[in-house]
Amino acid sequence: MLRDTKSGVLASRRVALTDHRSEVRRSWRTAAALAVDFIQNSGTLKGATDQVLADTVGVELVLSPQPDLSKLGYDQKETDDWCALVKKRWKHWAWNPAECDQRGKLTVPQMVDIGLRWYIAYGEITGMMSYMPRSMRRRYGISTGTKVLMTPPHRLMQDTIEAEGLYQGVWHDANGRPVGYKFRDRRDGIDVPTPYPARDGQGRPVVMHIFDPVDADDVRGISLLTPVFRKFAQSEILDDSVLQTFILQTVFAAVLTSPAPSAEAFEGLEALSNLGTGGAELKKDFLDYFGAMMDNAKDKLTIGSESRVASLAPGEDLQFKTSDTPGPQYLPFKASLSRETARAIGCTYESFSMDHSNATYSSTRMGTASIWPIVMRRRERLAAPQCQTIYECWLDEEIGEGRIPFKGGYEAFRAHRSEVSWAQWQGPAKPSADDYKSARASSERLENGTTSLSIECTELGVDPDEVFEQRQREHQRYQEAGMRSPFERPGRPELPLTDDDRKKTEAA
Repeated sequence: MLRDTKSGVLASRRVALTDHRSEVRRSWRTAAALAVDFIQNSGTLKGATDQVLADTVGVELVLSPQPDLSKLGYDQKETDDWCALVKKRWKHWAWNPAECDQRGKLTVPQMVDIGLRWYIAYGEITGMMSYMPRSMRRRYGISTGTKVLMTPPHRLMQDTIEAEGLYQGVWHDANGRPVGYKFRDRRDGIDVPTPYPARDGQGRPVVMHIFDPVDADDVRGISLLTPVFRKFAQSEILDDSVLQTFILQTVFAAVLTSPAPSAEAFEGLEALSNLGTGGAELKKDFLDYFGAMMDNAKDKLTIGSESRVASLAPGEDLQFKTSDTPGPQYLPFKASLSRETARAIGCTYESFSMDHSNATYSSTRMGTASIWPIVMRRRERLAAPQCQTIYECWLDEEIGEGRIPFKGGYEAFRAHRSEVSWAQWQGPAKPSADDYKSARASSERLENGTTSLSIECTELGVDPDEVFEQRQREHQRYQEAGMRSPFERPGRPELPLTDDDRKKTEAA
């Protein structure tokens, strides 16, 4: 059972058991403000955020349509051709800011990057799906109406009226499903509370709201940095203190100690001068002597680039101050704080601190292996749903406008929207500490039949269809030129040499 020590360590912690969403509601704005401030003013956190983006999405998440068209009269070849057309048109639309962004500034990959940054700072991703009418499209010279408007999560209001089903700016029905959102729109320099439906009359999403819940009744997310705010703030204070100590030690680099009169001696001379004319003359003679001695010392004592021998007055001692800060515990303590922050964000310590001095092959491999499931989880639960939401709205318009042909027309698509719109989103490959060993392992898996080229291409973060088509074009090019194609394998493919085989070959 729960037991405390005589010191009352557990009793001293004031805790209360409450709903997690209540904790989120109470701390959301403060946590978001602190997270944004830390990220914007810390090079380490800014770099760690960029590293999270690179691990999760790389350059972009590549669309891989996975529609189930068997019920709609498509054979496999027709399905492949349809998917190829969808991928081609999506690529052109997603990389054209004028077509995909309401403001005409961002590509879809840039929107995904912004969304992940918001997830780290705010704990959630928010945006609007809108449709631009034809008259406005003609003005901008664009053809598609589906537009994305990324809206910062702090624009989603914190209003809570539980009697109306409103909690932290989100309306819910009797089943707890979100049916509306209350945003704070900026119009003519004035914030205007504006309600938005979660979906339109056709079931298409109007508000994009993505977060990774901690509890089952969570309504909003919260910053990933919340558990490490205290430690990270203290770490910054420690860094500043050490830096200030270094600066002070460079300013006061040398100290000259001398038996010259102290303040008490000057006070005695002042009292002697009040006794009469002789005392005043004695004071003047001593001050003249002491002043001449100090001027002489300043001429002889110089700390600079010029080499010279300094002669000190009798009894004087010149001491140089050396830096003894930070102590031997500073770097280990700093590393401990960095590991805690890296763990909260979801990246390795080496990528967070850019310190690979103590890294080995085994440690790097273990670090990558432990963090990669977190990367994949972040990709599948945050980045991919953002892309999927945008893709579904875009595909709806493309089929509805007839730009992408579909058997049965738009009505058939509406009846099977979820099956037709299903897709996978491929990201960058898992980092490898040794590319040769990874390639050899891939070759062995292909050799023993435990994998396929599609699976291996997916692991590398490339589209297997694009790889196949590119290889096919290059193979035909070599054959037409009368050259041996590098893709020809007349016999059994030879496995790469092992390290032992390579050493034997080099020795021979």
